[in-house]
Amino acid sequence: MATSSSSSKCGVRYIGNCGLKVSNLCLGAMTFGSTEGAMFHLPGQSDEAASHAILDKFVEMGGNFIDTADIYSAGRSESIVGSWLQKQAREQIVIATKVRFPMGAGPNDVGLSRKHILSAVEESLKRLNTSYIDLYQTHAWDDGTPIEETLSTLTDLVRQGKVRYLGLSNVTGWQLQKIIDLTKYKHYEPFVSLQVQYNLMCRETEWELGEVCKREGLGILPWSPLKTGWLTGKVTRSGAPEGSRVEHQGKDDTAKLPFLRDYAKEEQTWQILDVLKAVAEESGKSIPQVALKWLLHQETVSSVVIGAKKMEQLVDNMGAGDDSWKLTADQLKRLGDVSDIMPLYPYSIMDAVQVQRRRNGLLVL
Repeated sequence: MATSSSSSKCGVRYIGNCGLKVSNLCLGAMTFGSTEGAMFHLPGQSDEAASHAILDKFVEMGGNFIDTADIYSAGRSESIVGSWLQKQAREQIVIATKVRFPMGAGPNDVGLSRKHILSAVEESLKRLNTSYIDLYQTHAWDDGTPIEETLSTLTDLVRQGKVRYLGLSNVTGWQLQKIIDLTKYKHYEPFVSLQVQYNLMCRETEWELGEVCKREGLGILPWSPLKTGWLTGKVTRSGAPEGSRVEHQGKDDTAKLPFLRDYAKEEQTWQILDVLKAVAEESGKSIPQVALKWLLHQETVSSVVIGAKKMEQLVDNMGAGDDSWKLTADQLKRLGDVSDIMPLYPYSIMDAVQVQRRRNGLLVL
């Protein structure tokens, strides 16, 4: 099976409706740094030297967009990116990070309050060794803080020049629309992107979040595009590779995320993998490349957040960003059909009654 060569270059796109251009593949830095003492405990993390080598190769292959978060490896991910950034031409790199989760034991060391955001952004700037953050994202909704407090604080950061653009992550449809509407009504700084789980095994994102982003001009940045390893082709009915995240979460009964082993019980999982394998063979590409390319064909997607613990993983994944090849209409239909899920109420009814009322692909009431 063919894979990408190291000479492959990924393309560039605008993020949503804003003027910022980024590589169509974004390097996620969640795998950088030891997770000892961190909120998320993950196997096979990269040390600083290995992380820098991956970052160097990513840029060499056309990447300019790097995503991290203060919570990743308890701040060590940001520090690793920051030490690497010192050796780069800063204006050529787009750095994204996030705020929301606990960074200490105090009652104000978590959330999206003005106090926590203002403290967190200063710490992120120090770790990243930069005077500004290109894309500052709220990592999840915070039910404990009035949304106006969060939005006004983020607006101040943009106007102070500490942040260039604003993004969201991990919100529901009503939360996303409420944020957008308040931003317009109160003249807060607008949001340009939504980072959310989206892949061939997670299509629920399309039901509301995708529709809101399409209508409001936000670019989607899919995380876990390979479903934590499920869509690499390495997981079989007999099990997952030793040391992989699928295998790790299959053993971890304390995991807060849905047990990935549960997907093995679903016949649709194996049907998706069968079609992925067939399309990969037809295209002369790897299974991960096809899974990533499917996302890049979705109109709301601006850049896909990939992660790599090994250099060969990165090089292969980067081949998906090469704009010189596309999936055919038939291949896209087969992948879409096999991964489709039956919508729940009210989406099922809304979709059915709007058949004759669609305008430019959007549902019209």
